Amino acid sequence: MGRKTAGDATARERIKAQREAQLKQEQRKRLTTIVAASVAAIAAVGAGMWYAASSSQSETATAATAPVTLQQDGSVVMAKAGVEAPVLHIYEDFQCPACQALEKTSGATVKNLAAEGKVKVVYHPITIFGAEPTRSNSLRAGAASRCAPGSQWLAYHDKLFEEQPSETVQGFALPDLASWGKDVGITDPAFEKCVTSQQHLRTQQDYSKKVLDSGVIKRGTPTVLLGDTELGDVAFKPAELRQAVLDAAK
Repeated sequence: MGRKTAGDATARERIKAQREAQLKQEQRKRLTTIVAASVAAIAAVGAGMWYAASSSQSETATAATAPVTLQQDGSVVMAKAGVEAPVLHIYEDFQCPACQALEKTSGATVKNLAAEGKVKVVYHPITIFGAEPTRSNSLRAGAASRCAPGSQWLAYHDKLFEEQPSETVQGFALPDLASWGKDVGITDPAFEKCVTSQQHLRTQQDYSKKVLDSGVIKRGTPTVLLGDTELGDVAFKPAELRQAVLDAAK
């Protein structure tokens, strides 16, 4: 066996040092790759969060709104003169929390699109609940909304959603329903009498039954149709709702 010389030891140390340097270099490369991937992932998540936020960001309603016309069948049309298409149907219940959420999120977009002459909006206030106290709450509110004149109907509609009671308590009391009309500028004495006598209660019941029997509502309220297409979650995303209407108008 040959003897180990000082040169051999030096060579081994040099090789060891080279391996350690190579190992550190590989570790740095892996770390750089991991950091880059993490940054990309964070950026992607951030972009997704920004998109989701921008898609659901509510608009601010303009001061001017399109004319509102009460229909004989109980529906309410909001559209500028001559606008017949596309048509946005909104089936809603004043006692329905999801309908309240739709109004808070996309109500301004709907009003703005109608004011811009981009769409004809048809509101369908119905009573969908079968159990108490929600059924009676809904019927009182729906019947009261039919007492509001066209010029103040939209403001009263918004006020009803603003004052929506919990589903577990009796709400929409007749004195309150009459008082809220005054709050939004309804001065006609006939309005209060119409509300407190529940003049349109039977009409609200009949129209609700007609809508429900038609099968147009598949998943409850709100049901939002653009033409014959149900919009689903798009209705709750103002930017997407606006784009859907603009695309349909082309």
